[in-house]
Amino acid sequence: MSVLYQTLLLCVYGFFSSLRPSEPFLTAYLMGPDKNLTEAQVVNEIYPVWTYSYLVLLSPIFLATDYLRYKPVLIIQATSMVVTYVMLLKAQGILAMQLLEFFFGLATASEVAYYSYIYSVVDPAHYQRVTSYCRSITLFGSATGSLIGQLLLSEAKVQLLNLVIITLASAAVAFVAPWFLPMPTRSLFFHSNTRASDERQPTRSSLVEKAEVLESKVPLKTQDVSTIPSSKDKGSRFFLEELWILLDDFKKCYRCRSLLAWSLWWALATCGYFQVINYAQALWEKVRPSKEFEIYNGYVETLSTLLGALAALLVGYLPVSWGLWGELALCVLSLLMAVCVFLMELRNIWLCYSLYILFRATYMLLITVATYQIAASLNMQRYALVFGVNTFVALLLQSLLTLVVVDSAGLGLDVFTQFLIYGGYFAVISMFFLVAGICKLASRRRSMEEALANSQAEISDSNQTPISDST
Repeated sequence: MSVLYQTLLLCVYGFFSSLRPSEPFLTAYLMGPDKNLTEAQVVNEIYPVWTYSYLVLLSPIFLATDYLRYKPVLIIQATSMVVTYVMLLKAQGILAMQLLEFFFGLATASEVAYYSYIYSVVDPAHYQRVTSYCRSITLFGSATGSLIGQLLLSEAKVQLLNLVIITLASAAVAFVAPWFLPMPTRSLFFHSNTRASDERQPTRSSLVEKAEVLESKVPLKTQDVSTIPSSKDKGSRFFLEELWILLDDFKKCYRCRSLLAWSLWWALATCGYFQVINYAQALWEKVRPSKEFEIYNGYVETLSTLLGALAALLVGYLPVSWGLWGELALCVLSLLMAVCVFLMELRNIWLCYSLYILFRATYMLLITVATYQIAASLNMQRYALVFGVNTFVALLLQSLLTLVVVDSAGLGLDVFTQFLIYGGYFAVISMFFLVAGICKLASRRRSMEEALANSQAEISDSNQTPISDST
């Protein structure tokens, strides 16, 4: 009953924090009469702050989440969301909007607490089910919010300002839920000593995928209970010991070639994906200005979210040997994403909408496969570490791309030129994995030929062995 109560509270929080009717129309709102900002100010000066904030805050928030045991960071996230939408409603000017983006970056970085809290309070056997609940409810909340926003805008003819008010009310409801969650007594890293008995269970410390071990020949670190400091150890020594364990796990995990390949795609593609979805509204605003035409961003976001969820669901039913064909599949589908981004340059709003939906669905499918391929070979402790590192690398690449291409301190390119660059970026990813896939198949073929040759040689040797005369 306790776990059910906590899961229900997390689902309530996830739904209302994702219910944002104003989000599909953020660019139109900022460039409209309420804020009266220009395209260059929004795209080149305001939006990049979110990317930089997310990058800078991710690592300290990741460590603080585990050290503080989730609940305080959940409250920080809820507070940041409320502050974000209060500022969106009341504040004016570029500097205020940049500060708003900082708070939104803090809220985004704090999402790790939401997806980690449940692992500290439920049995490992229930991880998959409760994770599906939490992720599904956030997707449902996002789709519902986009649909509500579009219906209110198109049918009820409400103002964009009213959508911001509804989003703020939803964030306020979400703000209440974390306060009623109990404080966990354990966490994955800094308070793992309190679950020593759990560490002895294979599901917590010794699950290592057989294929990974065979391919890498480097066993991943299985944490021994004896190496965990006792509950009496405190202070900087314990903190540094845990960081050293994390560093050791990091080196051993990324020695696995298959995990490294999927992680590399994760980081590269997520970087490009963030850029496309962050600036898609600016592209649509240029193609079909909201001041002159009715826009349908809410329907597009709703449909793309639902189709993305469906694509993720279909992954479990695709008859694909990802271990053999994974790199080539990444090549083909990354090329499809590149084509989608390139064709948005044709400046037809319906084509832009359709390609955006296809782009998001393709990414959701592949990121689900990548998530499964990585997580299947790791226990929960390394799962959090690897995914955190992958996200950090993605944000680092995104920050560099934003600084050079988008930021007014760099090239400050217009949104159409940006999308040409993003399309080329995904094309480069596709070519990289084409080469990797061909090399992998060639290496596998050589191994099979060598094995066949050795087998034939052994048979030949056995046939030529003389049989001694019996006396």
